[in-house]
Amino acid sequence: MSDSNRDELHLRVYRHRSELVRPDGGKDVFLEGAQSAGASVRQKAIVEVLKGGFLEAQIIMCRDQPGQLVSSQLSEAHRQLLDQVVEAVTSEVGRAIVGLLVLQLGIKAIAPQQSIRLHKARRGSIRNNAHARDEANADQFSWAEGISMRSLDREYITPTLRAHGLVKLNKDGFMMTRSLAENYPYSGVYKAAIRGARQQWLHLIEAIETGQINPLAALQQLLSALLNKTTEFTRLAEDTLAQLKRIQDASLLRDHESVVALMKRHMQETDYSARIMEISMHTLMQALQEVGGLDDATVVPLSQMRSANKKHGNVGDVELMEDGNIIEAWDAKFGETYLRDELEELNDKLGLHEAITKVGFVTSTEPEYLDKMAKRISEIEDLHQVRVSILSFDQWIDQQFARTDVGVEELPARWLLAYTESLAQRRQDIAPIDEPCFAWLSELRDLLTEISPARKGL
Repeated sequence: MSDSNRDELHLRVYRHRSELVRPDGGKDVFLEGAQSAGASVRQKAIVEVLKGGFLEAQIIMCRDQPGQLVSSQLSEAHRQLLDQVVEAVTSEVGRAIVGLLVLQLGIKAIAPQQSIRLHKARRGSIRNNAHARDEANADQFSWAEGISMRSLDREYITPTLRAHGLVKLNKDGFMMTRSLAENYPYSGVYKAAIRGARQQWLHLIEAIETGQINPLAALQQLLSALLNKTTEFTRLAEDTLAQLKRIQDASLLRDHESVVALMKRHMQETDYSARIMEISMHTLMQALQEVGGLDDATVVPLSQMRSANKKHGNVGDVELMEDGNIIEAWDAKFGETYLRDELEELNDKLGLHEAITKVGFVTSTEPEYLDKMAKRISEIEDLHQVRVSILSFDQWIDQQFARTDVGVEELPARWLLAYTESLAQRRQDIAPIDEPCFAWLSELRDLLTEISPARKGL
């Protein structure tokens, strides 16, 4: 082997083992043979947890309790890979990869020591001697440290995914796909012709096996993306938008005050109020842009949950850009009223964004101790030549409505439409919300139903 090839990920295949060699020279050795005692113990533990409804519970939590998820622990790059796996699914391709990835992430979340590269195992079906292994046919192939992914899929993964309508899989399971059953470990050099997001899946396997990804966080992200594509969610989205249209056609919810009241009620009653507050603020800016109320500025697409920090280059949850630079930014602070520490974080961020002229925080209730922060606010303003404000949600909304005379009459209705369409996953270019929106949209539909013309006797 040439020196150049030594620097590439590669697989060495021997008579009774395979070796995956990494670019740094490290290697993983995978022995063939009957399932080891350790792998057998791990498989039993995995079966018990899956039998207890692990995947079902994760799906229900993703659907109904988005505030409980840990998917925010993922890096943006890994989040994008997971989303691409889901986006690549069509009626013809990509479904088996999604099913397998759900299984692999579940395995790793339950039993971190278990390799997700080794998808075949037989208990005692292959004697641990060379002659027996030589005589074994493909169906008897077994990894000593592997587990039977086919049986796990058939019993616990495919039935659950099918029951919730997340992936349209054959009832016999995705592991019936021959390209996933080759007698090689799953790795970046797995050569079988797999249709769908093959490269993304292989990149994710490497990241999972090398500890770069929290498997539970990745599983929740994957399930959330699937939930947002289900037929049930699509039907809910259409129903909610139709309800909104009936309401607005009846001249209801077209004034500033009633829309604000609805937004605040949803924010207070929902499971993850902080994120809803961010979306509410962002969609008001979307509406302002649509009516021409932002002059030459444009709204920066909504950031992923909890990503408004220096690592992601964000200044706030809502940002306006002009000539490629952020010129205005606002950070939503639900349930927080004293923001002394946040001011110091803002000071650090402003050093990286010299074009900003207006920035601030928006609190869900009246901000407190403004007098104690006044001196530091003044120092930051002088240092960065920027105007810093701390406003309540109501004050901030009034300020946005007052920033233009253009399209003010239609602004409330456009805001509510942008808000509903964003939660309905209809504005992925400007509002790429990757959390499961089912619960939020269902709550909004219920609130709209209370205001419907039929309910009011109109």
